[in-house]
Amino acid sequence: MRRWGTERIVGLHDPQVNEHHLESTGLPADSRLRLLSFNIQVGISTERYRHYVTRGWQHLLPHSGRADNLQKIGNLLGDFDLVALQEADGGSLRSGYVNQVEHLAQLGAFPYWYQQLNRNLGRLGQHSNGVLSRLRPWAIEDHPLPGPKGRGAILVRFGEGPEALVVVMMHLALGARARSMQLAYIRELIGGYKHQVLMGDMNTHASDLLQNSPLRDLGLLAPQLEATFPSWRPQRCLDHILLSPTLTLEKVEVLAQPISDHLPVAVEIRLPGSLTADAFPALSPAPRGTHE
Repeated sequence: MRRWGTERIVGLHDPQVNEHHLESTGLPADSRLRLLSFNIQVGISTERYRHYVTRGWQHLLPHSGRADNLQKIGNLLGDFDLVALQEADGGSLRSGYVNQVEHLAQLGAFPYWYQQLNRNLGRLGQHSNGVLSRLRPWAIEDHPLPGPKGRGAILVRFGEGPEALVVVMMHLALGARARSMQLAYIRELIGGYKHQVLMGDMNTHASDLLQNSPLRDLGLLAPQLEATFPSWRPQRCLDHILLSPTLTLEKVEVLAQPISDHLPVAVEIRLPGSLTADAFPALSPAPRGTHE
């Protein structure tokens, strides 16, 4: 296990594999992908601002309702091909030592998953991002982000070379200066790829991301502008799935599922023909990794 305070480095990883779900892999015949980004707040349901105080103990200790809430999330995820999770717990006291990324991969019948540990508090918390996929990634890169420790991005690549599809899943900082540094870092990661998707809790509005951040020269599209936070009375649009103009948007929706304190964001895209042939092999399990 990584220890509290250990310096994190960029890493190349294999996905974890649920072999009994491999039958659900492969790109749909119509070359469409259904994407979802969801800040799950470690399985806590928040319905009022006062719950941050009255239910704050649930960030430290286990509670009986968390399993039911994760089941609801798992039921929701089953309709998607690629999922970005933020604020998941990788297995600590508060989650009953359940790796929530792995658990949701099982509940949603995803054959491939990866947990990124960003803040290791030992038994008290395993603050993580996660990716769940029905398609076998060609590569997964784990990137600690600049700025205050505890933030990270997962880069998932399908295919090779500049025609590959690159998807970056992230949970960005609250502060504008740190967030700008993090976006500059991500901009460098994806600059050599033609087909780009950015997913996650970005803690700012789309106009800021597209007009005032280091992403502004990429021509990215922000298809949804609906508020996602707080889930019980949405007022701020903090959760996004940004797309390069090479990807065709078929559908976008903020799901009315107040399971967390954020609402999930979903898009359906159609991939260009250059991506459909070799980048998404069906029924071909990735090799087992030895990474934590």
